[in-house]
Amino acid sequence: MGLKQRIPFLRWSVWRMATGARNITTTGQIGDGREAAAVAYVLKNAKADDIDDVLAAIDRFAYEKSLLINVGDEKGKLLDAAVRRADPKLALELGTYCGYGALRIARAAPAAKVYSVELAEANAVNAREIWAHAGVADRVTCVVGTIGDGGRTLETLATEHGFTAGALDFLFLDHDKDAYLTDLQSIVDRGWLHPGSIVVADNVKVPGAPKYREYMRRQQGTLWNTNEHKAHLEYQSLISDLVLESEYLG
Repeated sequence: MGLKQRIPFLRWSVWRMATGARNITTTGQIGDGREAAAVAYVLKNAKADDIDDVLAAIDRFAYEKSLLINVGDEKGKLLDAAVRRADPKLALELGTYCGYGALRIARAAPAAKVYSVELAEANAVNAREIWAHAGVADRVTCVVGTIGDGGRTLETLATEHGFTAGALDFLFLDHDKDAYLTDLQSIVDRGWLHPGSIVVADNVKVPGAPKYREYMRRQQGTLWNTNEHKAHLEYQSLISDLVLESEYLG
């Protein structure tokens, strides 16, 4: 099946994913083993040290085997373009899952150090395997934790990974949608962003991040300059989604 061919949303793997919604919020995984299966598929079918082939294998698995909840190939192109505009030296992702988003960031910004914060140790293990297979383990790092854990993860980023005032060029939000706004505000409060830093938020329509979207609308032209990109929910064509790309004005 060609990756450009959009497929209907009503797939057995999607129904199984829907039944695992509670698992996603507590464990970071759907609960039917698809994440581990995706890693095994990549290691078996993708060329080592080839980011393009690893990303293509993840997309192929999501189309042909079981749906994955990473940003996907269609919205991934929007992510790629935003990363290239930011031209980051330091990039941060919230929500690692299987490592796909961070891999796209690393490909679009070959000189960047990429950090990804993930609540689930199992996801971190999976992502690290994929990054090592793609040959980018030296510049993509997973930090297990959450921004909302009382400052522990923020302190780890600051003290161990060089997050200082004005150092963060690019931020990708793809984790708990209810945490988008509070986590962004925590990062802003740290002073890590600089004028021109770019923040991309996935799934703003589905599952939805209404408080985040409303905040960006209120701050348009003052603190942020935001473009809303229309797209589809990952790996299908029937349900629309929004990706927000916001430039920090400072």
